[in-house]
Parts: sequence; structure tokens; C-alpha cells
Amino acid sequence: MLRSLKTVVLAAAALGLVSEAFATQWNVSLWGKRRAFTEHVEKLAELVSAKTNGEFTLNISYGGLSKNRENLDGISVGAFEMAQFCAGYHRDKNPTITVLELPFLGVSNLEEEVAVSHAVYAHPAVQKDLARWNAKLLMTSPMPQYNIVGTGDPRDSLDEFKGMRVRATGGLGKAFEAVGAVPTSVTATEAYNAMESGVVDTVAFAQHAHFSFRTIDLATWWTENLNPGTVNCPVVVNQDAYEALPAAHKEALDSSVEEAIAHYLANYGELLERWDSVLTEKGVTKVTIPQEQIDAFRAAAADPIREAWIKDMEEQGLPGQELYDLVRKTLDQ
Repeated sequence: MLRSLKTVVLAAAALGLVSEAFATQWNVSLWGKRRAFTEHVEKLAELVSAKTNGEFTLNISYGGLSKNRENLDGISVGAFEMAQFCAGYHRDKNPTITVLELPFLGVSNLEEEVAVSHAVYAHPAVQKDLARWNAKLLMTSPMPQYNIVGTGDPRDSLDEFKGMRVRATGGLGKAFEAVGAVPTSVTATEAYNAMESGVVDTVAFAQHAHFSFRTIDLATWWTENLNPGTVNCPVVVNQDAYEALPAAHKEALDSSVEEAIAHYLANYGELLERWDSVLTEKGVTKVTIPQEQIDAFRAAAADPIREAWIKDMEEQGLPGQELYDLVRKTLDQ
């Protein structure tokens, strides 16, 4: 009887050790707070845990692990296993994916943004680029075209953009600079203070960020149709951590990406439906930019910035023209 009881105890202990051996916990570095921009990561964590019966968990931190501009560095040294970052925060560290931040690419909805992002992420040159940071591209964080909120009198012409201090990063910053504005690349978490203190007159964000970082609370006007482009913000994983996953956990992660993105798109759609009522509630004027002004903006920014970007990439030995053509081909499908 004693021998039988001992056998049961040892077996239970062994099972516990096996379970512990296959338990995986990943730390995930985000910033700000939970919002539409992070809902796919939240959903991914939920799905992965469910598929592995809680044996694979994603511990999501909003700013507790790293500053947003340093997330790629943290991934490179294995400080955490997953992170989100935006290409425009450090263009020199991820030059290939900045093709997705070129102005006036012609992306018209979030589904197209997902398609072009994932097509670019799959390109060998892009994967090699991010591999320098021991990073594996997992999924995008699709955002609609940026528009600007501002204080004071509305600006609805290119002449009024001259000298305008605008929070805009990456290709968007270059676009505004091309028409005489003065871009600054303060991070999203710094935008409210920059606007409140007068460091910037205007802030370029997607709608969710105007909510989350409260720039809409300071705004008196918003451009509803400027649509100069957007930023690209991938979710990446540490390559070594990914390769070390047990097969079942790797499958749980990979197979959850599509559903996580679908959840993100549905959630963001609900946010966009609320946008007009929020503008009304806060007394923010919708500014419609005349089409001839948008055409002039595109002429000043799109072609010159694209050609300069392609030339710069090719001089670095990167396939700039090929990556831009991949974006166009994906949009034409």
C-alpha cells in the first residue's frame, strides 16, 4: 500500500515537472495604455493561452519594460520576447519597412493596410533587415490614414501649412516639410504635452491615438480628408525565443495571428463609427481640405519623397524600387 502510494506521488510530481518544463511565459513590451492600437496583441494573448490550456502566456506591459523608441533594441538583446514599435521612430534601424510610410501610397482602408504590410514583411530583404535586431516580424498594427488636429484657426490650404509646427514622424514628417511645415517627431506619449505647451500647433495621428493620447481634448479643429499617409508599426518577436518554442506553442502563436488581426479590424471599425459623435461632443470643427489643395500637396510630396527614398535605399544596397513596386502590385490586386 505504501509502495503504491509512493508511486502515485512520484508520478504526480513527474507530471508537474513535465508541465512546468513546457510552460512558456513571454514578456510583451507595448506603451501608453490598452487601446484600439493594441487590441490584436491582447487578442493574441487570449488565443494563445486558450489553445495551450494556459501553458503559453503573454505578459503584456504598457511601458513597464522599455520606452517605445527602445523596443527594437530590447528585442535584439532578449530583454523581452515580443514588442510593438513604429518604423518612423528609428528609420535607420529598419529602413526597408519605411516604404510603408511613404506619403500618398493610395491605401484606402485597413484591410489594404494589412495586405501591403504583410506583403512587405514577407520580402527576404525586409526579413534580413529586421534579423539584424534578432527580430522576426509577426504582424502589423494597421492604422487608417492620418489626419491632423490643431488649435486656433483651422488651416485648410497649403499656404496656411507654411511654418505650421506639426507632430509627424517618418514619411509623414517629410511630406509636411515639403509644403513648408515644421515637423517634429515627439513620441505619441509626448504629443499631448507638446501640443499643450505650444511646442507644436498640430498633431498628426490616426483616430484611436487622438483618443488615447488626448490630443482631441485640446483640439478646436480636425482635417477630415487630408489623408497624407500613415505610419507602420509592426509587432515583432525575438527570433531566438521563437525558435525555442515547443512545436505546439509555435503553432498556437502562428495560427492566432489572422484571428487577432480580424478582431483588431472589427474593434477599430466600431471606433471609427463613434468618431463623428466625439467631435460633436467636444466641439471640434471638421475641416474639409479642397481637392485642389490635396492635389498640390500630393504633387509636392509624393513623387519627390518616393524617388528620394528609392535612391537612398538603392545606395544602401537595398531593393527600394522592388519594395515600392511590391506595394503597388499588392494594392492593384
